[in-house]
Amino acid sequence: MSASAVFILDVKGKPLISRNYKGDVAMSEIDHFMPLLMQREEEGALTPLLSHGRVHFLWIKYSNLYLVATTLKNANASLVYSFLYKTVEVFSEYFKELEEESIRDNFVIVYELLDELMDFGFPQTTDSKILQEYITQQGNKLETGKSRVPPTVTNAVSWRSEGIKYKKNEVFIDVIESVNLLVNANGSVLLSEIVGTIKLKVFLSGMPELRLGLNDRVLFELTGLSGSKNKSVELEDVKFHQCVRLSRFDNDRTISFIPPDGDFELMSYRLSTQVKPLIWIESVIEKFSHSRVEIMVKAKGQFKKQSVANGVEISVPVPSDADSPRFKTSVGSAKYVPEKNMVIWSIKSFPGGKEYLMRAHFGLPSVEKEEVEGRPPIGVKFEIPYFTVSGIQVRYMKIIEKSGYQALPWVRYITQSGDYQLRTS
Repeated sequence: MSASAVFILDVKGKPLISRNYKGDVAMSEIDHFMPLLMQREEEGALTPLLSHGRVHFLWIKYSNLYLVATTLKNANASLVYSFLYKTVEVFSEYFKELEEESIRDNFVIVYELLDELMDFGFPQTTDSKILQEYITQQGNKLETGKSRVPPTVTNAVSWRSEGIKYKKNEVFIDVIESVNLLVNANGSVLLSEIVGTIKLKVFLSGMPELRLGLNDRVLFELTGLSGSKNKSVELEDVKFHQCVRLSRFDNDRTISFIPPDGDFELMSYRLSTQVKPLIWIESVIEKFSHSRVEIMVKAKGQFKKQSVANGVEISVPVPSDADSPRFKTSVGSAKYVPEKNMVIWSIKSFPGGKEYLMRAHFGLPSVEKEEVEGRPPIGVKFEIPYFTVSGIQVRYMKIIEKSGYQALPWVRYITQSGDYQLRTS
């Protein structure tokens, strides 16, 4: 079972628009939602599911709006929440910013969308690209759109239109890995994980079937490829786009799918492995007779020498009462950002194996200010192209289409900083 009705409320709990899908919950029940929410908030016992009698409210807050689904039965809560977040995503793509004003300005389109997104309490067409084929933002086109049901709505493949044609058939594959790292003041790694995504940009004619092969450890073990010569990666928390055939992946780890047209995220994954910090930071702070402070920061690239990190930014915290900054860098440039109490050291190109220094001198007020709180960590931003820290590889991309055309797959690897912080003593 799913939702009986969906409401969009303003920040005070007043309904802006609603859609009753099943008629088994009185629409007046929504009047109990806001008092219940405020009562729970005062008690410090606020939960994402609130109940009044036999009626359950499943809700999320976005910007200055509440999106609330009501149900009488023991509904599939994860399905309802996924639907509410998907609704936010669709509205945001239609109206750029989703807020009270954009709902008020687009009542007709919002109601049309609510009508198409769900049917009798069950999610239906939730792909904004498909919805935009027949629900347009020009009011006069809404009427003409009703007379023709797009084939994608009745297809088994609702995320791709038929009859797509390109002169040149290509697929661009981006493997992007973000490194999350937290190092304590003693130099010990407290947190280390890789969050990866595989994004596709598809320019293919017709209705192609794609098969993606990765150096997946489980696949290698199934097919007898595991060994010292074949480097494999054990993927965790794998999430796929709806186009991937999950039963096929469960059976033989084959990633098989008919892709949407254009840009989309095919999959995401996580690896909780001990990652050697790609850019290592050491810092020394010296105070001289309470009148000035000197900060020395050393940055070292601990990745392959043939790789280069681009757009490196090292954010070094400084005392809030510091003034008169002077900098000396062996490479790049440093600037003081007083509103953030930070020095940002920018290095355009940082080759692997290299080591660079930055010195910063600041004046301090004559009266020493006691440090009540600990110093914030040093943050690092970077991007390393043609490199993945996990070693994941696209082994092949097979493109099968009934017309038999040849298509070119292009692969690009990028490693970038996620939440990358190093604490200093």
